[in-house]
Amino acid sequence: METPVHYFAERQLRDPVLVLCYAGWNDGGDAATTAGRFLLEAYSARNYAYIDSEEFLDFTVVRPQVRQGEGGARKIRWPNLEFFSIELESQSFDLLVGLGVEPHLRWKAYTRAMLEFVERTGVRRVILLGALLDEVIYSQPVQVSGFAADPELQKELGLDRSTYEGPTGIVGVLGAAFQGAGVETVSLWARLPHYVSQTPYTRASLALLQKVEAITHFPMDLSPLEKQAAEFDQTVSEMIANDPQLSAYVRELKRRAFSQ
Repeated sequence: METPVHYFAERQLRDPVLVLCYAGWNDGGDAATTAGRFLLEAYSARNYAYIDSEEFLDFTVVRPQVRQGEGGARKIRWPNLEFFSIELESQSFDLLVGLGVEPHLRWKAYTRAMLEFVERTGVRRVILLGALLDEVIYSQPVQVSGFAADPELQKELGLDRSTYEGPTGIVGVLGAAFQGAGVETVSLWARLPHYVSQTPYTRASLALLQKVEAITHFPMDLSPLEKQAAEFDQTVSEMIANDPQLSAYVRELKRRAFSQ
């Protein structure tokens, strides 16, 4: 069977680390995909490969986009999972960023394609980003939970190990598959207040990238995102202050938290 993975260039990457960000069920407040897009915009990211979505997405749910090409020709942009490489001479390894939509169909085949990609490119570590809605206090630092296959790294990062059991998304499926294949795997989940509907939740994106930087030691100038997060904080604070019902709910959350 023909592989759904297509490469723009077969250039050799140096000891790559892969960061994966999926829109959809795994991406509360668009926090994970916003973190991925920030990396692409902050560096001179280059197209590296993509997974053809034909077999994995329902295009009536996530529709392709039409664009104006050269000379006014109409071009269709398909919602594939796209991989971009960030290659800095100052670093001994390259960063791969995968950005796309959680597949709707054939997850087992999709997982095999991802395992093939990781093996072929020599990825030594995969970092999966996600965000979930929870009963947390918006004004407190964003909590990041998850797991690291390396217990020492788990401890170093100060991750609260997730004990969740229940329905999972593609992030959970891929995390288990990578671990089973012996690939060093880290899964990071930001916890967002479920009562804040504003997106993107840049505070959570910032918290996720701070963890990525701590894991990889890849230099990141996060100051633009810090500025966006501060502005977001101000907007949310004003929204809650102007809503008596929401304000009362947050006070109740704080009472419960501080009484434990």
